[in-house]
Amino acid sequence: MESRHFVRFLLLFLGIVTLLVITWINLPYAPPNATEIFDCNSFSSWCTSKNRFQPKKIINPLKQLTKPTRHLASHTPQHPLDPLTIQEINHVRTILSSHPLFKFSSPYAFHSVSLEEPDKPLVLNWKRGESLLPRKASVIARVNNKSYVLTVDLSTEQVTLHSRVPLSGYPTMTVEDMTSSTWAPLANATFNRTILERGVDLKDLACLPISLGWFGKAEENRRLIKVQCYSMKDTANFYMRPIEGLTVLLDMDTKQVVEISDKGRTIPIPKAANTDYRFSAQELHKQMNLINPISIEQPKGPSFVIEDEHMVKWANWEFHLKPDARAGVIVSRARVKDPNTGEVRNVMYKGFSSELFVPYMDPTDAWYFKTYMDAGEYGFGLQSMPLDPLNDCPRNAYYMDGVFAAADGTPYVRSNMVCVFERYAGDIGWRHSESPITGMEIREVRPKVTLVVRMAASVANYDYIVDWEFQTDGLIRVKVGLSGILMVKGTPYENMNQVSEQENLFGTLLSENVIGVIHDHYITFYLDMDIDESDNSFVKVNIQRQDTAPGKSPRASYLKATRNVAKTEKDAQIKLKLYDPAEFHVINPTKKTRVGNPVGYKVVPAGTAASLLDLEDPPQKRGAFTNNQIWVTPYNRSEEWAGGLFVYQSQGEDTLAVWSDRDRPIENKDIVVWYTLGFHHVPCQEDFPIMPTVSSSFDLKPVNFFESNPILRIPPNLEKDLPVCKPTASS
Repeated sequence: MESRHFVRFLLLFLGIVTLLVITWINLPYAPPNATEIFDCNSFSSWCTSKNRFQPKKIINPLKQLTKPTRHLASHTPQHPLDPLTIQEINHVRTILSSHPLFKFSSPYAFHSVSLEEPDKPLVLNWKRGESLLPRKASVIARVNNKSYVLTVDLSTEQVTLHSRVPLSGYPTMTVEDMTSSTWAPLANATFNRTILERGVDLKDLACLPISLGWFGKAEENRRLIKVQCYSMKDTANFYMRPIEGLTVLLDMDTKQVVEISDKGRTIPIPKAANTDYRFSAQELHKQMNLINPISIEQPKGPSFVIEDEHMVKWANWEFHLKPDARAGVIVSRARVKDPNTGEVRNVMYKGFSSELFVPYMDPTDAWYFKTYMDAGEYGFGLQSMPLDPLNDCPRNAYYMDGVFAAADGTPYVRSNMVCVFERYAGDIGWRHSESPITGMEIREVRPKVTLVVRMAASVANYDYIVDWEFQTDGLIRVKVGLSGILMVKGTPYENMNQVSEQENLFGTLLSENVIGVIHDHYITFYLDMDIDESDNSFVKVNIQRQDTAPGKSPRASYLKATRNVAKTEKDAQIKLKLYDPAEFHVINPTKKTRVGNPVGYKVVPAGTAASLLDLEDPPQKRGAFTNNQIWVTPYNRSEEWAGGLFVYQSQGEDTLAVWSDRDRPIENKDIVVWYTLGFHHVPCQEDFPIMPTVSSSFDLKPVNFFESNPILRIPPNLEKDLPVCKPTASS
């Protein structure tokens, strides 16, 4: 008896010590004087010191072709939309440390410290060289288990406490929330005993913090999280070795275990064989060299420059670019040069990924709650990982770091978070060859070179690659790639011949004892379009069949385009339909082309999977922003996050769907377009043990914006202009 008590005590003690040590190790840190910056390059935010240097004000990545060009966080902002610097975040921390809300309270945590952008008209009127607009920080904090939204004026040091907070929900988790939650169960003797009884050594244990959505009053009035665990034994790919059916319900604030559910004791842990995806883990005789090395060389360097560390200028485009803890990356003030007038014209004031919704289609006890909102719950930017030069981004890419705040307000750096590069993949900008029957020997072709802004977020198992691609013809393509590792379910089955026809696996048997569960991905983008100024209209151009009158034509039918201007928000709630096609234009009704068409851009949909969940299903109520593929709302600076400001455990009363149902006027107003890319994913064996990237995109395309083809006068490629690469002589 005494021996059993001693073992229990020892396990409890080890769990507590492990929790404290791991939590302490994983806290990001940067020194208060910011004479150094710290790179935080892993999920655990382990930081290593690097010497700081001051980059030039204008950066052209033309040199050092063998090394990635990097932007380290600046001491001084140069543009009203520049993100907070290390010094500014430290200043915010100092100001708040003496504020009564924080000075006399413990515990507290900063869940978000970001730039509170100046009012839009002030930014639009600001010119480079003018005094910078007042710098303010928007802070979301938890103090004594209560959420607060504050504004900190960095000049006056005035702190404004906002009274309006969402009715339900909590702020985005901090990295410390996630890290400490994965280790907290180790302080529970029952949990440790359960792990050992499942045949897993505690040293081989890996656990994940899983947001639990909202499913009723039992989950209200405290921050909860669920933790599920895996075996790391003999593989880096622990995701493929789930301890199925074991779920820990944890109080995120107290780190106390509320409940342990263990309903999978009869399900074996899948074997580690063939799960490791690392190149170094592949047997040498099985490694495949299918293609020769390939690289795009630019002896004169890229054609883009970065001014003042955040203004990108390339070809006929210029825009402001910054990393963001929640959105990942934000593109602002996108403008394109008109080839006829030379005027640099407004296209988009601001664009970013507003929210992700990833519901899994398994209603059983250990899976029903897996309905992630990766931006609002985990922070899309917080989960970004450093990009890998030559593989994530090609040679000559330019890299930009993100600067974020830890839970105690200390700034830290996420290095190489965003890259910018030119892409040429043999695509064609335009072409025409004349038929010999005309007697004219014409063959005119122009290559397509584009500029790509890329970030990649690794939200635990899944990797998302987000590209903003700019074309010289004025088109902007927004692409999302899905890769990484499936979230899988353990099963007793090793072959489909063991499964009865009546049984629902909720997915695909991928390998012995491994099921890939069916799920969806939805990525909703915020697009504040400003087509030649802010006041725009949304036009649905219906494409409908018209029947010809008897005897009027040999044709029985044709298509007609009918323009319908949306008056209010409900007119612009769009569900895409294959057999009810339409185009979706954003126009400036006060500005016309030479021949009288309103200038505009159109949304060209793709990735059109739509949610099939019941509208009253709790996850869909929270993810109601996916009820339509397109929405249009009047500009409101408080309406940027499609799932609401506080998403974690929210009930869906502060979503894009709620705002849009107010049915506000949108004709000839400053409007925001929202587009949702959707994917249905029925896993297949090719997704095991790691998924080949699947991508989809949508376009923002000029429609009567220019007077004619804007790249008509660009030259073709000529042999004399291109580099000639010679193989190195063999020894």
